[in-house]
Order: sequence, then C-alpha cells, then structure tokens
Amino acid sequence: MSTPIDLEKADEELETRGGISGFLNRNRTLIVAILTVAVFGIAAYAIFDLTNEVRYDDVVHALATTKVSSILLALFFTGLSFFSLIFYDQNALEYIGKRLPFPHVALTSFSAYAVGNTAGFGALSAGAIRYRAYTRLGLSPDDITRVIAFVTLAFGLGLAAVGAIALLIIADEIGPLINVDGLWLRMIAGAIIAALAFVIIVGRNGREVRIGPIAIRLPDSLTWSRQFLVTAVDIAASASVLYVLLPDSAIGWPGFFAIYAIAVGLGVLSHVPAGFGVFETIIIAWLGSSVNADAVLGSLVLYRVIYNVIPLAIAILAVSAAELRRFVDHPAASSMRRIGGRLMPQLLSTFALLLGMMLVFSSVTPTPDRNLEFLSSFLPLSLVESAHFVSSLLGLAMIVAARGLGQRLDGAWWVSIISAVLALLFSLLKAIAVVEAALLAFLVFGLVVSRRLFTRPASLLNQALTGGWLTAIAVICIGAVVILFFVYRDVEYSNQLWWQFEFTEEAPRGLRAVLGISIVSSAIAIFSLLRPAAARLEPVSDHAVERAVEIVRKQGVADANLVRMGDKSIMFSEKGDAFIMYGKQGRSWIALFDPIGPRHALPELVWRFVETARSAGCRSVFYQISPMLLSFCADAGLRAFKLGELAVVNLQNFELKGGKWANLRQTASRAVRDGLEFAVIEPQHVPDVMDQLAEVSESWLADHNAKEKGFSLGAFDPDYVASQPIGVLKKDGKIVAFANILMTETKEEGSVDLMRFSPDAPKGSMDFLFVQILEYLKEQGFQRFNLGMAPLSGMSRRESAPVWDRVGGTVFEHGERYYNFKGLRAFKSKFHPEWQPRYLAVSGGVSPMIALMDATFLIGGGLKGVVRK
Repeated sequence: MSTPIDLEKADEELETRGGISGFLNRNRTLIVAILTVAVFGIAAYAIFDLTNEVRYDDVVHALATTKVSSILLALFFTGLSFFSLIFYDQNALEYIGKRLPFPHVALTSFSAYAVGNTAGFGALSAGAIRYRAYTRLGLSPDDITRVIAFVTLAFGLGLAAVGAIALLIIADEIGPLINVDGLWLRMIAGAIIAALAFVIIVGRNGREVRIGPIAIRLPDSLTWSRQFLVTAVDIAASASVLYVLLPDSAIGWPGFFAIYAIAVGLGVLSHVPAGFGVFETIIIAWLGSSVNADAVLGSLVLYRVIYNVIPLAIAILAVSAAELRRFVDHPAASSMRRIGGRLMPQLLSTFALLLGMMLVFSSVTPTPDRNLEFLSSFLPLSLVESAHFVSSLLGLAMIVAARGLGQRLDGAWWVSIISAVLALLFSLLKAIAVVEAALLAFLVFGLVVSRRLFTRPASLLNQALTGGWLTAIAVICIGAVVILFFVYRDVEYSNQLWWQFEFTEEAPRGLRAVLGISIVSSAIAIFSLLRPAAARLEPVSDHAVERAVEIVRKQGVADANLVRMGDKSIMFSEKGDAFIMYGKQGRSWIALFDPIGPRHALPELVWRFVETARSAGCRSVFYQISPMLLSFCADAGLRAFKLGELAVVNLQNFELKGGKWANLRQTASRAVRDGLEFAVIEPQHVPDVMDQLAEVSESWLADHNAKEKGFSLGAFDPDYVASQPIGVLKKDGKIVAFANILMTETKEEGSVDLMRFSPDAPKGSMDFLFVQILEYLKEQGFQRFNLGMAPLSGMSRRESAPVWDRVGGTVFEHGERYYNFKGLRAFKSKFHPEWQPRYLAVSGGVSPMIALMDATFLIGGGLKGVVRK
C-alpha cells in the first residue's frame, strides 16, 4: 500500500508520468503543430525546387494574360460548387430528422464553407460557424454534433469515392505523369471502391453496424445516393474552377479531376491550414510535364482568390446587409440578422487573417516599375521604405488580432480597424496597390457595420495564442521566406543588400520585411509559450458568500446552495446580480454549474471568467453545465464535451400510484413496518440534533472507508448543515439517516446534497428517505426535484459520434469495476426522471481529459484523496 508521502509525491508528479503514450498525449497539440509546420516546410521546398526554371515575371505575365472568359467560367463554377455545398447541411438535417428554413441553412452553410475553405481545419473552423448559427435556430448540441459529423464524413467518403472512380477510368492517363503503372492505380482505386461498397451494403436501409461496443446507424440507400451526387457535383465544380484557369494542356478534364481530388484529400490530411502549399505542390508536380509551371502557378494564385477570397467577401457582404437592415421589422429579416450576428465575428476573423497574409506576402514581392516611377516623382524614398516595412508588421498585427475578432474582443476590433486603415494608406504609398487597398477598405466596412458585436473588454497582451494560431503564423512566415527566395532567386546575396535604400532595389526591402516579420512573430510565439505562473486564488470572504446566498435565494437552481460551503471562489457580475463559483486545480480554473443569476448577465460573466483565468496563466473549465450555456461558451472559444445526464423529477406529476411505482411503494411500506419515521427539521432546530447527525455522518464515512469531498459536493460542516432543512429518518427515536434539503425561495427546484445513514439502518432506508423528501417538497409547492447527475450516462455511440462520446459510453458499459456508473443511473431511474444532458466546456486546445482529471482531483482533494476515496 502506498504511504501518504508516496501519494503526495505522485500527486505532484502526475503530469510527468505515463511513458511514451503519456508524453504523446500530454504534448499532442505541440507535436501536431510541429509536424504540420514540417509538412508545410517540405511542401514549400518542393514547390521551390519544382519551379527552379520559373521566374516571378513569368507568373505575373501568366496571370495578366488569363482570359476574361476563363475568369467568368471560374466564377460560375465557384457559385455552382458553393450552391452544392449547401446541400451537405440540408441532407444532414434531414438525416437527423430536423427541418430548418432553407435561407437560414444556406447562409450558415455558405459561411461555414467560406471560413473552412480559407482557414482550414474545416471540422473545427466550419463547425464553430455551424454551432453558433444552429443554436440560434433551436438545434441541441447533440444535433449540431451529428450535423458536423455527417458533413465531415460525407465529404471525406465522397471525395474517396469520386476520386477512386475517376482514377479507375483514367489510370492509363495518370500513370505516366507519376511513373506508376496504370494497373496498380486501378487496383488501388478498385480496393477503395470495394471497401466503400462493403460499408454501404452492410449498413443498407439504415441498418445498425456494431464495431465492438460501438453502434453506428448508417444512412439508408437514398441518403447515400443523394449525398454522393452532391459530393460529385461539388468536387467536379471546384475542380473545374482551376481547370478553366489553366492554359490548354495534354491532360483532359477526367484526368485532371482525379489529380485534383487526390490533391484536395492530401491537403486535408496534411493539417496545414487550407492545405496551403501541399495542394499546390501536388498540382505542380503532376502537371509540370504537360503545362508550363509558370502558368500553373499563376492559375493557382487566381484559383485561391476566386474560390477562397470571393466567397468569404460575399458572406461578409450578406451578413453586413442584414446588419444594415437592423431597423427592419420583418420577422425574416430579424431572424437572418440574429444568425448573422453569430456568424460575423468568425467571418471577419478569417478575412482579417487572409488580408494579414496578403500584406505579409506583398511585402516580399516587387512593385511594378511603372508604379515605382510614379511614386518617385512625388514621395521621398524614406516614406516609401517606411510604408513598405510597416505594412508587413501591420499584416502580422492583423493576423494576431484575427483570433480576438473571433472572440468578439473590443481590443481586437480596435487593433484590426486601426491596422486596416493604416495598411490601406500605406498600400497606396508603397506601391499604389489599388486591389489591396480595396480589400482593406472592405474589411473596414465590415468592422464598422458590425461594431456592436465586439463589446468584450480584454487585453490583447494577455491573449496567449493557441498551438493552431502559432502554427498558422509559422506557416505564413515560412511562406514569406519561400516567396522571397522564389522572386529574387536571380539576385546574388550580399551583406550590402541590408543597407541598400533605392527605389529600384526591391530585394533589400523584401529582406528587411522578412527580418521584421520573423523577429516580431518569434517574440509573439515566445510570449505565448512562456505563460505567466499560475496565480493562487484568494480565500473567499464571508461577505462574498452572504452576497452570493442572497442571489441564490431569488433564483431556481437548488444546487447553487453549495456556495454556502465557502470552499469556492466567487466572481460576481458587474451589476452584482449574478455570480460564478469556481475552484483551482493545477492550471485549471473550474467553474461549477451555470452562472447563477438572470440570463442577461451570463454572456459577459462567462467571458470575464475565461479572460480572468487566461490573465492568471490558467485554462478555463466549466463543469456540469446545461445546454443553455453552450452557445455562450462557444462564443468565448470553449469546446464542449458531454459529461453525463441530470435526473429531474416533475413533482407536479409525482405520486406513488400505478404499476411503475410498485417497487417504491413496497419499499416505503416495508420501511414503515420496520419502524422508520420521517421528519423535516427546520434550520433553526438543526443545532439541537447536530451531535446525532455528526454521529451518523462519521459512522457512514468509516463504513465506506471514505473522506469528505468538496467543490461539487458538500462536506459535513455544522454551519453548512444548519443552513437548510434536514430530512431525517428515525428508528426508535434515534436518527439513523439524514439528507440536507437544498431549496430556494422561488420553490422551482429542490435537491439534496449530503445523504448519510448508519450501518444499522434498515435496508431500503435511502429509497424511503428520497420518497418522503419528494412528497414533502410536493406538499410545499415545489415544481421539480434534482436527483443529481449520472456520469457518462447517455453518451452517444451511434452515427459516428465523437471519440469522447464513444470512449465515455464504453467506460459506462464496462467500467463497473472502478465506479458504479450503471448502478447510479439505475437508482435514479427508480423515480422515473427526465434526463437532461450536462457538459464539460474547456478552453480551445486543452484536452478534456486533463480538465476532467483536474475537476476530479478538486472534488476529491488531490490524487491522495481520489485514491483513498
């Protein structure tokens, strides 16, 4: 058996143990970020090598000579592709049995794909858009998760199917391009098609497929067919966007279609944002022998603008139009505006990121000679040089502020609009870049129109960038360096380049810009990685507890009475009418339940908690929250994971009549025959029986070899026990069981916390005590009774549920050896409650297992407390 010293040491060293698997799990985010940057670096080097004979002027010429008819066709196919993408969401909603207005679905889907195609990580970035919009339309978190899973898997499987079919047909055409025999390509394509066909046949007509303990209900044949058609149209249209921009080549559309599908698939698998660099490498490598590489590069640049930038701008324009019509009273306009308000921050965040990249990349590309000649006639060289250098740093500032825009920070709004206005001015001073200035003006327009959405006070200096954003910055910096080397590959390097300041010498300007970007981005990364030490929380004052109790009395959540324990810190809203109770474990600030107070105070209180935790160098966690809070958590950048289900009994319908209550009736009758008597002791009389209650509590702890818990559970503290009524069972005049009854003045809900009984209490005493408390609360006019949460209950194991749900469901089914999950739910089920989901919400990039472990340690008093119960 471990000694107390051993356990304390284990508690301190927990995060350093676990071998290779533990190391990989703890550093998963960092490892993925490093691998992503490495993959992009390899792709960037490959592009540089593949275009060894290509010159920048050739690429510009290829862009300039692109036919207008080709651009118009590309715009048409882009519209067709995005129109087909809408039906991913439409099919997903029909599959889960939900119907929403088509205009709302169209705006949500269009915006989601505009962001996902540009920012990358479609399941996350586009998923966040869907979550924000669909919560406004009444979908539950589980429904939204199923929609996201459907569209993600539909695209992945559809891409595999369409690409395999195309490869099967034109293998002989593709084979010579990559020096692989066509027979091998057909065998690979045939294996993919066979695997997909097997899945369809096994799950035909919506049959359930079991893989171990996991059950998946696959779509029926009609859904499969309809979704395959949608995916085929989408990929064919998006491939056509690039194909019509390419010059005439020896490869036909079917062959190019297969190459495009493979390039898109590998770009997604690379985890590089938007597949940037990986997609381009594959296209150039396969088409280099049949099309001039300079023409391919020019077409790829134009493809990115048409397929990524324009849809994003259209989405912002559509939402901005809704914002400008905020005084229109038509219900449809009002509904669209509410959805637009949820989407706009993410759209502007992505657009700011895109324009930041544009500013960075334009700082390493030369200015047309004609423009430089014109500028030299009116402006001093020092002003042009300064505008060029500062523009690159403004681009980096916009990239950093883009994350804050997604979180609706007022500071991010100010940084973005000031940076955009200055960059707009400098774009004209450095190069008369009219297109660049127009895009920046459009961003300013979007920011001004949506100013009311960015009201969260926060300091950008306290914003530690996540691994994904640091990865994006690293990718952009590497891209800038590669573009610099590509553009000036014919310029021989010399130390003197750093000090050359002439209108005609542009390589030195690019070098200085890259140096500035590298230094500032490195400083940002170091600042984010070297987080401040986690600060200790100040003990809560008696006055703060009294203020919180006054709020608790006037609302309807009985469990909020746990604030009376005084073992949790309290954060009040600005008006003092709501509060969050929370504790700290490791680097986690863990809020218990939803914030207590009126609904209007919740959004900013949630945000302030997240921001304050971040300022203290900690991660924010919300434990046991309701679905109502999830949209506010999503707005604050938190991810939600199902934790279990809460059992709630409707007291208005509660009565021990009918067949389903037979067992409880028999238990109650037996308890009466055993001589048990129920009574409720009011708070003012509890001190008179405190000694008896303490004796029962101590015997219960000793019999269960347990210790007092905390945080989400109350402990036997005389002041806490005496603060609410106590339901007791007596036998021969002696108390043998008790439970403290939590209630508020609104009489909306009642609950219990401490439930303890003597070892000699008759069998079934706890069931009888609960029945009596429910009947007592019903007589007092209470509406419902909170039986508490059943952990890991109700986890989805169907329809490609998230890994968290599948693991949780498996533990619930097979984890009885370690915790009585099923037994706890079975006990609560005796009272025929309504089951309501409860969630764990954690800061983006944080593993839910770390957050859940910290919550468990906080409740149990550290590892030693958990091990010793």
